[in-house]
Amino acid sequence: MKTVLFACVHNAGRSQMAAAWFNVLSDPGKARAISAGTDPGLRVHPEVVEAMEEAGVELSGAPPRTLTPELAAGVSMLITMGCGDQCPVMPGVTRDDWPLEDPKGKPIEAVRAIRDDIRGRVQELVESQGWARGTTEAPRPRLP
Repeated sequence: MKTVLFACVHNAGRSQMAAAWFNVLSDPGKARAISAGTDPGLRVHPEVVEAMEEAGVELSGAPPRTLTPELAAGVSMLITMGCGDQCPVMPGVTRDDWPLEDPKGKPIEAVRAIRDDIRGRVQELVESQGWARGTTEAPRPRLP
């Protein structure tokens, strides 16, 4: 079982969407995703919750959480999204950075575009790693 950690500053937008999409699109027997932030917010941004609900993914109960060494222990991949130098260096962990715009406070049309960009990136990741689900119908995600 592989674990992918999606990290951003507030864990209230991009990383939450990425982890949720990952858990929808990946085979739960092969990989799972968690998300965290270097300075987590109090809740997932309302515009992010709305955009994800439109796509059939529930994030209203997803708690932002702090990126700690304990949380990062055992992950095989770290994908950062705008946390720059605040994101940890994790020796031996595959790392990538997705330069995505922060959806906080953006109009819903912009949040939808960010949502769809993230979904495409996650789809490409799970397919390239052989983690995609075997069926075309994705169930509800496990909250990260």
